[in-house]
Amino acid sequence: MAAASENRLKSRYGGVTLEGEPHALSAWFVVGLRVTMGLVFLGAGLGKVTGEAFDASGYLMGASGPFAGVFESMAANPALMDMVNVIVPATQLLIGVGLLVGGLVRLAALGGAMQMSMFYLASWDVAGPLGFANSDFVYLMVFLTIAALGAGRILGADRYIEQFEVGGEKLIERYPKLRYILG
Repeated sequence: MAAASENRLKSRYGGVTLEGEPHALSAWFVVGLRVTMGLVFLGAGLGKVTGEAFDASGYLMGASGPFAGVFESMAANPALMDMVNVIVPATQLLIGVGLLVGGLVRLAALGGAMQMSMFYLASWDVAGPLGFANSDFVYLMVFLTIAALGAGRILGADRYIEQFEVGGEKLIERYPKLRYILG
């Protein structure tokens, strides 16, 4: 069992300090969250490449909210739509696989967060008393949480990738900027 000092959350940002002691099962729920989102995105990507031909233009033409014109303009550009129709399913597959194996998790989670932010801005179907939350926003927050928690270091490939020896040093020590995509 880990010592109490090892199982702590602490952050100081903008003059505010947050601290807490996560439950002993927290690591399992982090892995569960990462794997669940990996399955969701892998399934979404597979559905787009194995089903009927994927075409995002209908979704974009139906955009609402303050950015509707931007998304409608995107849908009206055939060259851009050809790229979008490849990029969306390809990135969903890559994000799903990355989260499932726990490799390049921060990169995958940030990619998922970017995709969900675009879906959020395009759908603008907001609910709740403050009028900003919908499932796209919730997924966006889940992806940011996965990235912040370094979820690939818990029962994931990132834990091992960071330990690779390069020139007698651990990979993450030799190339510290990799912390932005691993974890």
